[in-house]
Amino acid sequence: MQRNIIDPSQLGELKDKVVTIKRVTKTVKGGRNMRFTALVVVGDGNGHVGAGLGKAVEIPEAIRKGKEDAMKHIVEIALDENGSVTHDYIGKYGSANVLLKKAPDGTGIIAGGPARVVCELAGIKNIRTKSLGSNNKQNVVMATIEGLSQVKSPEAVARNRGKSVEEIMA
Repeated sequence: MQRNIIDPSQLGELKDKVVTIKRVTKTVKGGRNMRFTALVVVGDGNGHVGAGLGKAVEIPEAIRKGKEDAMKHIVEIALDENGSVTHDYIGKYGSANVLLKKAPDGTGIIAGGPARVVCELAGIKNIRTKSLGSNNKQNVVMATIEGLSQVKSPEAVARNRGKSVEEIMA
């Protein structure tokens, strides 16, 4: 599954949201070693979104690292005229599957917590999603991004098949 990663310097203003912060402990000889892991999603609200993981001793540092990592993994998403995905797709990552369904104008974002954050920051206005399998927040976010990045526009499908967009949509 090849994803088209975008250079963040070409994008406009990026918004970020922290999906989850976990406290992680490692038992060492002298006792317990505490660290924090932050899962951060960034997007421009115009068809570009990415997620990243940051780990550090302090929470703000973990969030900063997560934001930097997310900026390195921004992907482009094909949207239709209603601000929805162009076709239904199931995004898979690990044991998490996220069903992404095309929705008509006025539906809004019908999605659970982690998938909702990704859809909002990607600039999607109308979509229905259902998280299947694992409910691990990190895997659900990655499955949503994987699914959104695999959705193809009618123009791309027509180009691959050597046909016109009208023939594909008929």
